[in-house]
Amino acid sequence: MNKHKNIVIFLLKFFVTYFILFAVYSIYLKKSQQKEGGFVTSSITTKVAKQTVSVLEFFGYYADAKQHEEELSVKLLIENQYTARVIEGCNSISLIILFISFIIAFAGSIKATLIFAFLGSIFIYIINIFRIAFLTVMIYKYPDYQGFLHNLVFPSIIYGTIFLLWVVWVNKFSKYKT
Repeated sequence: MNKHKNIVIFLLKFFVTYFILFAVYSIYLKKSQQKEGGFVTSSITTKVAKQTVSVLEFFGYYADAKQHEEELSVKLLIENQYTARVIEGCNSISLIILFISFIIAFAGSIKATLIFAFLGSIFIYIINIFRIAFLTVMIYKYPDYQGFLHNLVFPSIIYGTIFLLWVVWVNKFSKYKT
């Protein structure tokens, strides 16, 4: 019976944390995005696009980010060529919410949980920016492989990163470590 109790507690912690964080994020999106009178993407999505441009420029590409005129996204351009776009789902916040929910559900000490959740979130955010920059370059150079790159290769980078962080958390810091 104790085994089932642990599963129920895990699920409760996970879903309560997830829904609270998701609700806060949804409120933020509702207040920060605009569709009426011209599209305006949330500030975090715009920031991710601009930071991606900085990474691209660091590696020698002439890049730019512009608000898309017809949708809630930011266009990424390389050499003035519209190559990719950053939408709300690309800004990593939804994935960070998922990551934090898991960390809290498998909590360790309060200090370890807070530090790992914070540092892990920053790591995911940074990996995501480099992932978008790399995807943008690959689509620019190999446009015929856009579907393969976007749908298979690049999700595996971000989800693989999150999975590895979860494995480290459970095995090193959580109360359930083996």
